Amino acid sequence: MKIGFVINDYNTESPAFTTTRLALQAVQMGHESYHIAVEDFAYTQSGQMGAHAKKASGKRFRSPKNFWTALNKTAKELIEASDLDVLFLRNDPSADLEERPWAQYAGIIFGQLAKKDGVLVLNDPDSLAKATNKMYFQYFPESVRPSTIITRSVEDIKQFYNDHNKHIILKPLQGSGGKNVFMLDKNASNLNQIVDAIGRDGYIVVQEYLPAAKKGDIRLFLVNGRPMEINGKIAAMHRSQAKGDIRSNVHQGGSVSMPKITKKTLEIVDAMAPKLIQDGMFFVGLDIVGAKEMEVNVLAPAALATPAD
Repeated sequence: MKIGFVINDYNTESPAFTTTRLALQAVQMGHESYHIAVEDFAYTQSGQMGAHAKKASGKRFRSPKNFWTALNKTAKELIEASDLDVLFLRNDPSADLEERPWAQYAGIIFGQLAKKDGVLVLNDPDSLAKATNKMYFQYFPESVRPSTIITRSVEDIKQFYNDHNKHIILKPLQGSGGKNVFMLDKNASNLNQIVDAIGRDGYIVVQEYLPAAKKGDIRLFLVNGRPMEINGKIAAMHRSQAKGDIRSNVHQGGSVSMPKITKKTLEIVDAMAPKLIQDGMFFVGLDIVGAKEMEVNVLAPAALATPAD
């Protein structure tokens, strides 16, 4: 197969990134892999989605670093939808929020065009257009979600804070990677400043604090609604917070270890799978804390490969 991988920008990618590892694995399995930066899309004279893409030369690469080095040395070539079997949307719109707002939804827009042209687009671009922020999470069963409000009102947040033992988490509705995530506990003197900081970029997600978060979270991956397995083991990791930080994100200093997949973990997966399958969310990352799902990552879920690799 010929598979296109959409990324934000070549300068911000890395051999350690999940996208690079997926593309390398595709090449090692005999497929053809193309990298497409969001700035390189085009609408061609033939009426198809097009892109100026890079294809790594050679069939064997000793490491992700060698693969990425070879790819960067490759000249771009114009391809069209008819040249691809699969288009994998792996760019993160939130990464372009500030400096390149025009690039935020390019992957989804051109992905919709590629879908019309008969290309299998993953994840489904029509559903992704509705899931570009954390509001999508609220469509899943209430039983697996922490208590949540989404607002820009300081008064709403203060009431929620008081209703949940004066211990809450605040984060932007649109964002990723643990950016602008705050915990508010008994000392609420800086609440207004936190709301101002997050609210500059839009709505604020406010969630009850889960005590189990002190033990970190489990990041696992679903493929078409089922946990990804490698040699009979579920592809997952336990992420622990760095000292003095409430975030478990690896690139925010979190550490990783082998997780314990419990019956409750799999029950959460089963509760979320039907909608994910219905929406065409083929490759998804779940972040589970205790008995609750904290976040569903449908836009470029990462950490399938970590720096520890």
